[in-house]
Amino acid sequence: MSELVAAFSKGCAEIRAALVAFPPHRANTAYRPGSWTRKQVLGHMLDSASNNHQRFVRAALDGYYSGPGYEQDRWVLLHGYAELPWELLLARWLSAHLMLEQVVQHIPESRLQAACVVDNAAPVTLQFLIEDYIAHQRHHLAQIILQ
Repeated sequence: MSELVAAFSKGCAEIRAALVAFPPHRANTAYRPGSWTRKQVLGHMLDSASNNHQRFVRAALDGYYSGPGYEQDRWVLLHGYAELPWELLLARWLSAHLMLEQVVQHIPESRLQAACVVDNAAPVTLQFLIEDYIAHQRHHLAQIILQ
């Protein structure tokens, strides 16, 4: 197993454990005044999983990726994450990340340097997207578990 795959799987496992341990009764509270609720943050993490799943697969198959970014506030509102049960959002996160781990495990080493352009940003490698994805998930996990 490559270092990248091991780090991705380890990151998913750590985030998974923290989300499973999170007390659901706190899910409707904002992580800071005027911000998203913790359910909305988890929903945003799901949106990120969905968007990055496409990026990972397309870059691995085609040797490059070029595609849109996404308007996170509008996505969160459109999905209505604030109204959904924490348990449903958590189950979806767990499922999405099992699939992402599977994808990352099967990306050929030769595709990790594939150029990826998200929105109009400068090109980055697929490897960067994979590493940055876990950092992004950890950033939002910190918002959820914040006291």
